[in-house]
Amino acid sequence: MRVILYTGKGGVGKTTVAAATAVRCAELGYKTLVMSTDAAHSLSDSLDMPLEGRGQPLLAPNLWGQEMDINRTIADHWGEIQKYISALLAWKGMDKVMAEEMAIFPGMEELANLLYIAHYEDDAKYDVVIVDCAPTGETLRLLSFPEILHWWMDKLFPIERKLMSLVRPLAKRVVSMPLPENKVLDDAELLYSEIERIHALLTDTTKSSIRLVVNPEKMVIKETQRTFAYLNLYSYSTDLIVCNRLIPKSAGNGYFSAWLESQTSYLQMIEECFSPVPLRKLHLQEREVVGIPMLKGLAEALFGNEDPAAIFFQGQSQEVRCEGGHYILSLDLPSLEKGQVSLMRSGSELIVQLNNFKRNIILPVVLRQLEVGRASFEQGRLEIKFESKK
Repeated sequence: MRVILYTGKGGVGKTTVAAATAVRCAELGYKTLVMSTDAAHSLSDSLDMPLEGRGQPLLAPNLWGQEMDINRTIADHWGEIQKYISALLAWKGMDKVMAEEMAIFPGMEELANLLYIAHYEDDAKYDVVIVDCAPTGETLRLLSFPEILHWWMDKLFPIERKLMSLVRPLAKRVVSMPLPENKVLDDAELLYSEIERIHALLTDTTKSSIRLVVNPEKMVIKETQRTFAYLNLYSYSTDLIVCNRLIPKSAGNGYFSAWLESQTSYLQMIEECFSPVPLRKLHLQEREVVGIPMLKGLAEALFGNEDPAAIFFQGQSQEVRCEGGHYILSLDLPSLEKGQVSLMRSGSELIVQLNNFKRNIILPVVLRQLEVGRASFEQGRLEIKFESKK
């Protein structure tokens, strides 16, 4: 099963691009599901038809749509754990209604929604699943939890389960604090295993990839760069950048001339920032893209005769690793020849120049507190060493 996730800053048009991709995949004969994991759904508006909390056939062959029911999702994946956490917060004096709200961690709704993808792989009903994600990279960062929790779940969780079964009967007589029942611990273990499954699926570069939708505007580009950096940091593969809402040259006279000039400059910046990941361009449409016929036209403009389910780029264009006590930022630049490397640091941003190539990189937190050391370029890979501040 092919999995494609679209994300980007709110308002860039990612829902429309995701829906158009799904329509094109269905046209090519793939059994395609397009689903929204965003709490503020707009997929049904884009398709111009109501959607439910389960996959339902749409008015096109091979095409299904789904908008998640948050309440049902939380109940399925977080119910018992939420009840225990809210009881614990209420015991500490928090208002009951507020305790129930606080027991749902930020991003938990989107994360729980993504767990449905693993079930669809088991069912083998769909060939392609396209996900319209929430407008943030936080959901994907949450999927790094298996790596963080792995040691605790393997080493300490079994001990805590045994200890809790021995202590719980006595503790209930002595303290009023609510203690987790076996059902809570069972659900925590199940949730961990499910998150681990979806993490493995979404980091499998032969099956899954992320596509970032961006507009040619400074604030949008910077946020997309941050998302791109963290996707690479957590081993998610980005196979396509879609630059949406470009003003056509034919419309760039008079009122729009300044916009066209600005967009031309930012488009070059986008090409530099995300290279070698392929970039696709979409012009601002003459009218609102709503409904399957309009989505077909947008998909044709975006993909032409190509298969949108193809993997356009595989691997990590940049990665961070720890080696010999130092952190190394490694960039994939296969089209460049060896030359003089110039590095310039500006806060959380690193400007890299190699021959005529220039890229602005938003550094992840782990590198922001370090100093830039030496850089080397060999066999299409630029490696930059980061060292502790002296």
